[in-house]
Amino acid sequence: MKVLTFGEIMLRLKAPGVERFFQSPLLKATFGGGEANVAVSLANYGIDTAFLTVLPNNVLGDAALKELRSFGVDTSRILRGKGRLGIYFLEGGANQLPSKVVYDRDNSAIALAKPGDIDWDSAFEGVDWFHITGITPALSESAMELSLKSVSEAKNRKITVSCDLNYRKNLWNYGKKAPEVMTELAKYADVIVANEEDCQKSLGITIDVNVESGELDRNKYKELSDKVLEAYPNMKIITITLRESQSADINGWAACLNDRENFYVSKRYEIRDIVDRVGGGDSFAGGLIYGLNKYKNKADALEFAAASSCLKHSISGDFNRVNISDVEKLMGGDGTGRVQR
Repeated sequence: MKVLTFGEIMLRLKAPGVERFFQSPLLKATFGGGEANVAVSLANYGIDTAFLTVLPNNVLGDAALKELRSFGVDTSRILRGKGRLGIYFLEGGANQLPSKVVYDRDNSAIALAKPGDIDWDSAFEGVDWFHITGITPALSESAMELSLKSVSEAKNRKITVSCDLNYRKNLWNYGKKAPEVMTELAKYADVIVANEEDCQKSLGITIDVNVESGELDRNKYKELSDKVLEAYPNMKIITITLRESQSADINGWAACLNDRENFYVSKRYEIRDIVDRVGGGDSFAGGLIYGLNKYKNKADALEFAAASSCLKHSISGDFNRVNISDVEKLMGGDGTGRVQR
């Protein structure tokens, strides 16, 4: 199986530990970005995975390519073009102080790219599964046009399409509102990854549910997922992640999956002493794509996705640096964290 993910990889600049921005004159430089994070997860699981983007033709673009290649991601389809490398700044939260992200992505190479810049025959050569998120069409009008073109081209080739809705309110600034675009893009998706806010803010579909109450009502999320599947008759699966944020350090974590025939709810994890939750949703999406293609039943696929995302909360940086064995041990109930000798 060959997977292609499409989006933006950025330079990530993080304040040390849980310091506030410029509390000390240091920022740790790494790379990250939703679709790149998914590509790295899948490559770590042994899946043949390529990443498609446009990078600036400078040393920063070179460094991003080198980083992706170090994880075994196929970078042969990446284009080089005008513009810059997008940046995001991250301030880690603790206790009741939330993490904070500041984007600096205007005029990035992918935001400036236009539909005619990508040869879709070359991009989709040998591809069986295509993954995109709601972040890329939020970057610019031309990136939105590229995103819609990408899913249309994928479906014309009978490629399975997955989409993480990933609503980001601070990115939709070029005149389009998220539902104007995402309701159209979702028509092409076979598999959707979302949370309750994504369904509301991207698709305009909501129910009366409070994710911060400490209690997750299974029936409410069944109702929400049924409403999404009813609105999109070509969609085969929707998964909804269920995060209970008690503080920046303590989250409850689970997920559900609706395939029109059955409704599954994963094991719930109590995640304490969170190291880095950025990329947690992407690690879920990567785990889900792997699970749906490697396990015989969807319940196991969902458990693999939930466990892989749980583990990501203990790893600094955007990328989920775990392997199949790590995830399957947690799926099997080994969550003690005891030293492995």
